[in-house]
Amino acid sequence: MAFCAGKTLGARVYFPIGSSTLDLSYRDNGARLDSLISSIRARQESSVLRRVKVHAGASPDGGTTLNQRLSNRRLVVLQKILRERLSCPDSVFEYTSLGVDWEGLASFVEASSMPYRDEVLRIIRETPVWVTRKGVVVDSRKRQLMRVGRGKAWHYMEKHFYPALRHSSVIECEFETIEPFVANNWLNGLLALRDSLSIELLPAPEVTEVPAPVFMGVKTNLLYDALLVPNIGAEFYLGKGWTVGGNWMYAWWKNDSRNLCWRIYGGELDVRKYFGRREAGKELAGHHLGLYGQAFTYDFELGGTGYMGGKPGSSLWQKCNYAAGVEYGYSLPIARRLNLDFSIGVGYWGGEYQVYAPQENQYVWSETRRRHWFGPTKAEISLVWLLDRDIFNKKGGRK
Repeated sequence: MAFCAGKTLGARVYFPIGSSTLDLSYRDNGARLDSLISSIRARQESSVLRRVKVHAGASPDGGTTLNQRLSNRRLVVLQKILRERLSCPDSVFEYTSLGVDWEGLASFVEASSMPYRDEVLRIIRETPVWVTRKGVVVDSRKRQLMRVGRGKAWHYMEKHFYPALRHSSVIECEFETIEPFVANNWLNGLLALRDSLSIELLPAPEVTEVPAPVFMGVKTNLLYDALLVPNIGAEFYLGKGWTVGGNWMYAWWKNDSRNLCWRIYGGELDVRKYFGRREAGKELAGHHLGLYGQAFTYDFELGGTGYMGGKPGSSLWQKCNYAAGVEYGYSLPIARRLNLDFSIGVGYWGGEYQVYAPQENQYVWSETRRRHWFGPTKAEISLVWLLDRDIFNKKGGRK
């Protein structure tokens, strides 16, 4: 389960796509680590463990910031488990968070016979990660790779190389073989020096995690638009599939000559959790569950009896109708920066409303009622525009 090369022992462990949780049952990770630890302990009987090198990375098909964050988190997990299971000073550990593992990708490409191999290698080795002009980003290594062969080279690497880059982290242990007598003298001398001088070995520096980025999508509910109710909303990605969002609508149409009123305004706040296989590769996409709260007022009258939500002459905040509930939805990527989000919500709708009738160019109040409704209170088919540079849709998934 562990690999061996001369004086070096090593093992490769795997993380599920988009995850920094080390699942010991995933792809024999537990057996790999057990084998490595046993081999290290056996070697330590006749050798000195000089260095434990650990590096983690991700593939280039995700956003740059997210890849670095994912790489850092995987490294922290490995750092913790190795310190717990190895009997050696912290000073032997070396940690490297690669972010995007460009060197690993170059080695895969170089050893392959993939289409456009030479051009891909030239871009990886000669093009900066970000190409700037006068302080402005105008191109990138990733964008150039995606254009090679109209995307054929990129899709080949996605299929054959990226799974190994995005799923694995490598642990390498280097030993120095010494004679048993020398080893005993060396160990005894070190222990005596430690006891006499009270030397404490300094711990390896902790890996600092990159703060979770906040991505944003701007959206409009096409159902409201079809009913002549302009609306706009925003959704912010907080990490680990969680988002917060808000929507606002406003329509104030009136035609007194025909006694027509079509008035509504109000807003909504919601919290969502995205999940499933699509969320593992794309933010703001796939299945989602959430909670929402709404506050709104309205006035509908189409030539007959009219209904006004709230209290006449009051603002939304003084006498509104309100609703709250749970929602389920699915957000489908339809273009590079566009999603189509389908959602339905069920909950409670309450508040006061007025019943009135238009008579001789006047509106005559009839009665005041209280609404207590349990059932569907939300329907949404929204067009979502993804704004951040590092969040977009493409075929084949992401990191």
